Amino acid sequence: MTDPVPTVPAPVLVGCSHGTDSVTGRAAIRSIVDDVARLRPDLDVREAFVDVQEPEVADVVADALAGAPAVVVPLLLSVGFHTKVDVAAAVDRPGAAASGPLGPDPRLVDILADRLDAAGLRDADAVVLAAAGSSDPAAADAVRVVADGLARRLGRDVAVGFGAGAHPRVPVAVAQAREGLAPGGRVVVASYLLAPGYFLDRVLEAGADVVSDALAPDPRLAQIVLDRYAEVRGTAESGWSAAAGAEPARPA
Repeated sequence: MTDPVPTVPAPVLVGCSHGTDSVTGRAAIRSIVDDVARLRPDLDVREAFVDVQEPEVADVVADALAGAPAVVVPLLLSVGFHTKVDVAAAVDRPGAAASGPLGPDPRLVDILADRLDAAGLRDADAVVLAAAGSSDPAAADAVRVVADGLARRLGRDVAVGFGAGAHPRVPVAVAQAREGLAPGGRVVVASYLLAPGYFLDRVLEAGADVVSDALAPDPRLAQIVLDRYAEVRGTAESGWSAAAGAEPARPA
């Protein structure tokens, strides 16, 4: 009788965010990781960062690989330097992989619409979607995909403004929106930001009449994270199993 072939353990899910000095922002991001762990208590879920906070993503991945493969899910809304450089470097080793960022995704549009509803959006208001921004053109394209989805959801135009890296900047987009306001209308900013922190502070200073809350906390974000994890696990696990001489484990 032959010994059973061991299976590769389920990959550690590493939720990697930018990091922030904002206490409220840290709690909001942590809520995503906590929600993921509650939804999937069978998974080893760990938190990591690319800047400001510790532990650093490369260290968390290295520690996870001591006992299991690792999948990094960037808790970021679009591609950019941190996904293409920091996260990519962290998973550039056997047994590790990274998913794409959380956006674009229709569920993010749903959350944005709910935030605007909670902020009291009116028919006469102009809407500006405010994103952190990146010099990577793919990031701006992804933001515009979300803006188009939000425009369809709301049945009105949605302008886009960026905090950095791309144009127009949020204050310019707000000023342009104000020029075309209907009587009694306001400029309302939809914060396409995961959590309070530096960029939301800048958005609040951009001259809008109303600014919606950031996306987190919201349980729908955890489901997006788990979907990104599952997508990567499904494609990478067979390679990990082959390298380990094991049969693939059952997909999540």
